[in-house]
Amino acid sequence: MEKTSRIFVAGHRGMVGSAIVRRLQAEGCSAIVTRTRAEVDLTNQASVDAFFDAERPEYVFLAAAKVGGIWANQTRPAEFMRDNLFIEANVIDAAWRAGVRKLLYLGSSCVYPKFAAQPIREESLLTGALEPTNEPYAVAKIAGIVMAQSYHRQYGMSAISLMPTNLYGPEDNFDLESSHVLPALMRKFHDARQNAAPFVTLWGTGAPRREFLHVDDLAEAAVFLMRHYDDPAVVNVGVGEDIAISELAELVRGVVGYEGEIRYDSTKPDGTPRKLLDVSKLTGLGWRARRGLAEGIAETYKWFLAHRPGQ
Repeated sequence: MEKTSRIFVAGHRGMVGSAIVRRLQAEGCSAIVTRTRAEVDLTNQASVDAFFDAERPEYVFLAAAKVGGIWANQTRPAEFMRDNLFIEANVIDAAWRAGVRKLLYLGSSCVYPKFAAQPIREESLLTGALEPTNEPYAVAKIAGIVMAQSYHRQYGMSAISLMPTNLYGPEDNFDLESSHVLPALMRKFHDARQNAAPFVTLWGTGAPRREFLHVDDLAEAAVFLMRHYDDPAVVNVGVGEDIAISELAELVRGVVGYEGEIRYDSTKPDGTPRKLLDVSKLTGLGWRARRGLAEGIAETYKWFLAHRPGQ
């Protein structure tokens, strides 16, 4: 991939896609192609085919997806499965027929078995039952990975798949009904501080452990792997360290400056007990995350304050 290569970033307005665009721009890439949902509906095959026929991108970062936290996955499972299946099937197939030189597909660490051995190696994929709270989303994302591998095997298409851990950073979703854990914590503590609430109630027990990667680190890894990795086997992208949700809550509370009590509602689901990725394959390829969690949370909160609803 050269600086003058024609590069399509699908989902450029989302957290991951926008970070990839920022990284490509920082590296001097001059032919980045983007389209809004109104311009190209990735769930519509005819719309996607027309775009690829007209634009003929050479490289594709498939960062578009329907994503959300536990509540969103539980209440809208059909949407999470349908939309993600349509997006990945349409884009991967159109990219192959348009002669794209290479495609990068963004999977997710939540597609690994619920009780996979920790840290989770890439070989754990499809070796056990999934976490029930996000099974439809996970099944759809697994289908995208297998589709990319199948197009490589049958047609020789160059397609790689990344398995990022939990992400956070600029352009994250802070809506409490659909956000992931870290932005949800940030929004809850911010609102509680603004309203002088005496306590904040969090879902679950606080015991599960999660790994968090700043989205700008993921973008750097994605561009690196687009240039230096060609195997259809998946690659984990993370930091190799995790933290208990209760510890994370204290960290976010400190950054936000909320001084009230934290309570846990153990009647609500915890999700997967632990989800730590083995990133030895990635570090062996020569890439390692640079941003620390405390630093990244502070930067993200500054972004939130500048872009929060009502601003």
